[in-house]
Amino acid sequence: MCLGKINIRVRYSETDQMGYVYYGVYAQYFEVARVEFLKELGIIYKDLESNGIALPVVSYSIQYKHPAYYDENLQIQTKISEMKKFKISFKYKTYNEKNILLNIAETSLVFINMKTRKPCVPPDIILKKIYRK
Repeated sequence: MCLGKINIRVRYSETDQMGYVYYGVYAQYFEVARVEFLKELGIIYKDLESNGIALPVVSYSIQYKHPAYYDENLQIQTKISEMKKFKISFKYKTYNEKNILLNIAETSLVFINMKTRKPCVPPDIILKKIYRK
């Protein structure tokens, strides 16, 4: 599967008293990376929701290697690591400007029918877009 890359500059409000990016901020960074990666594949979150499909996160894990600091430009690499019947999983790697690996993370999301609130199989068009690259 292909690899998505985005850059995010650390804002002051995202750092803690030690000057490190606050650990909880990374979940937001990964959401931005995931949404942009899917957009590159032609899958728009807003369109999914308009068609009655939601993608809630059901698991999130991260391994911290080094801290990130205010005003650093981070690169987040994203790829789909697994696609099951109802679930899609993503892996992320975050690097700083010196190309030092800061963390490795993974999220898993489940395709949900918004009316029934039950897991559903993603539409064929989604599968075609994911597997075309």
